[in-house]
Amino acid sequence: MITIFEKSIPGRGNYQLPGALGTESELNASMIRAKLDLPEVSELDVVRHYTALSKKSYGVDNGFYPLGSCTMKYNPKINEDMSRLPEFTNFHPLQDEKYSQGSLELLYNLKEYLKEVTGFFDGTLQPAAGAHGELTAIMMMKAYHMKNGDTKRTKMLIPDSAHGTNPATANMCGLECIEIPSDSEGGVDVKKLEELINDEVAGMMLTIPNTLGLFDPNILQISKILHDHGALLFMDGANLNAILGMVKPAEMGVDFMHINLHKTFSTPHGGGGPGGGFVGCTEQMAPYLPSQKIVKEGSTYKTIEDKEKSIGRVRAFYGNFGIDVRAYTYAVRIGKEGTRKVGLYSVLNANYIKARLTPYLNVPHKRHCMHEVVFNDEMQTQYHVSTMDIAKRIIDYGYHPPTIYFPLIVHGALMVEPTETENKETLDEFIDVMIKITEEAKTNPEVLLQAPTKANVRRVDAVKAARSPVIVCNTCCC
Repeated sequence: MITIFEKSIPGRGNYQLPGALGTESELNASMIRAKLDLPEVSELDVVRHYTALSKKSYGVDNGFYPLGSCTMKYNPKINEDMSRLPEFTNFHPLQDEKYSQGSLELLYNLKEYLKEVTGFFDGTLQPAAGAHGELTAIMMMKAYHMKNGDTKRTKMLIPDSAHGTNPATANMCGLECIEIPSDSEGGVDVKKLEELINDEVAGMMLTIPNTLGLFDPNILQISKILHDHGALLFMDGANLNAILGMVKPAEMGVDFMHINLHKTFSTPHGGGGPGGGFVGCTEQMAPYLPSQKIVKEGSTYKTIEDKEKSIGRVRAFYGNFGIDVRAYTYAVRIGKEGTRKVGLYSVLNANYIKARLTPYLNVPHKRHCMHEVVFNDEMQTQYHVSTMDIAKRIIDYGYHPPTIYFPLIVHGALMVEPTETENKETLDEFIDVMIKITEEAKTNPEVLLQAPTKANVRRVDAVKAARSPVIVCNTCCC
């Protein structure tokens, strides 16, 4: 595809609005360009150019998106309709609260719903994303220990299967990260935890199900070990999709957790945001929540500032309000039974893929998975084919590749998460493609080594692309 600049022909297009020529400019002369080389094209060329660009974008609306550990699932369009209602889009956070009752009620009800599905005493919608929710929770953890005079608690225990944001969050809060290895079953090594736990440990950041797509059967024992030593348990809720409506984190001994609304609750995901990072917590941790809170007094909703033990505000106003509207729409629409089905079908779909592909791709951990299944390339390396080659070949068949080489503790990892929104026919089509690719690895490995052959960009030098990215078109002169 040629660029809009390459389509440019001098004198073509160049439409000028009436009265624009010869008008006086209030800009300083030093700020005015002598020349602005914009493409000269017709309106039809512009429309075709941007339409063509839009067709090159791959998203969940135009194809299966099996991106493990990220829950890239369908975003119901009714969510978008509700978030665009003028009563919401014209809502200003500084207007008098008596004119904001509907918006405050929505935020209050969403928080109550999230408290119900997690089992927590209280929570906040302020965090702007999942990682921001993590940061909020660990700031609360640190504030709790400081309030109790436990200044020696400077260490955070983090499993080797954790999301990368976990150690980054702990480090930002000034805590030393101590890695906990996994056991042979893919869960936390409880014996190692017992060796490392002491009065210098502030807490543990644990993802359930973890990034191997596995539920840790020792969760109650893990939380007890931490609490017996005065430490706290934070749950990374990025994978909540797998257990939604099935189990409440608070009942597993979790002290606080964050939820990615842009994962579990179907709000837009990708492109860097926007996100939503609800944080729920126990009654013991509630005083340390961000200071701005929405409360209900009789039939009136209002905001209050509770600063006594609070970590303060972590964001202006109410968080990403448009995202909250979408998440609330989703919650109301699916209801209690639908909430439970999210977890059921997420797990069913992942285990269906696992069962059908196990003869063709190695599964490092043989037990039932949860929302995602992790394969690796152990069966393909004998043909000199790697996970990267498989992922590139998937592109030729019109699919976005799954997550690869993560989690890091699985060599050659290939992680697939179908989510609950995909039907059996879609899963079967994807599975058939994966089987065909594994057969190609045996009979014609060269086709995988050269893939992708049908993409706009062929295989690039990944290291060079990361270190020396070219982000500007050479023909662009503006």
